[in-house]
Amino acid sequence: MKIAVNQLSLKYGNELALSEVSFDIDSPKIYGLLGKNGAGKTSFLSILASYREPTSGSVTVNGETPFENATVMQQVAFLYNKDYKEETDNVLGILQDTERYRPHFDREYAEYLVNRFNLDVKKPVKQFSKGMQSALNVIIGLASRAPITIFDEVYLGMDVPSRDIFYKELLEDQEKHPRVIILSTHLVSEMEYLFDEVIILDKGKVIIHEEFDSLINKGVKIIGNGEAVDRFVQSKNQIHVEQLGQTKAVMIYGELSDHDRMVAREQGLELEPISLHELFLHVTKEGA
Repeated sequence: MKIAVNQLSLKYGNELALSEVSFDIDSPKIYGLLGKNGAGKTSFLSILASYREPTSGSVTVNGETPFENATVMQQVAFLYNKDYKEETDNVLGILQDTERYRPHFDREYAEYLVNRFNLDVKKPVKQFSKGMQSALNVIIGLASRAPITIFDEVYLGMDVPSRDIFYKELLEDQEKHPRVIILSTHLVSEMEYLFDEVIILDKGKVIIHEEFDSLINKGVKIIGNGEAVDRFVQSKNQIHVEQLGQTKAVMIYGELSDHDRMVAREQGLELEPISLHELFLHVTKEGA
């Protein structure tokens, strides 16, 4: 499945939620979609999932526009923090309804997941705890095996053991049935090991779209004597600075050459990798 995003913009009244966003997704991978509240993540996903039209620009799935396109809609599963308070059906009834509209749905796998998450199949879903409702969303998303599967903060309310089951099943099923999976999340430090590629939105714009391994290799913390650190980083892209007495630590974003690393060693500077969580935190802060 190829997702092409070209100069995509979306307005709510006078508020610009997305501003001329462009990127492509064309491989069956797990994509981490990151951004602070209001960055435009859900706005983009709602367009991709056929929920709304853009103000300008386009999103296409295999060359087709998603909005009101039944063919594309069957290929995209959008799971979000849904409220089931009015749902009188039980789990088995909801799975039966889902199977009717999802051509790739695996009922046997869905029932296996129901047991994994220990859900009561007889109780009405509206009586489930928030964590159990989130687990149901995870089950629907994984078992639907849609070529494009979106989980938008779907873990809300799930406890740590349940989230761990989700992550393990996600990786195992992706290996057996590869597709495009988009994880929109704020739990960056907990989920970063799942990502093959990372897309970071900030104020309605894509500021980073890169493979995970390449991205984290670009984040480096330089530590040492303040003057030596300043000389070393003066031409680098600095994203965060900390100082304690004469010791300074500067986070930079950008690849260091072998020569850079040799110079750092000669000047007695320490080089430490930084996590995706740290990188995300500092590239999206005000003034970064």
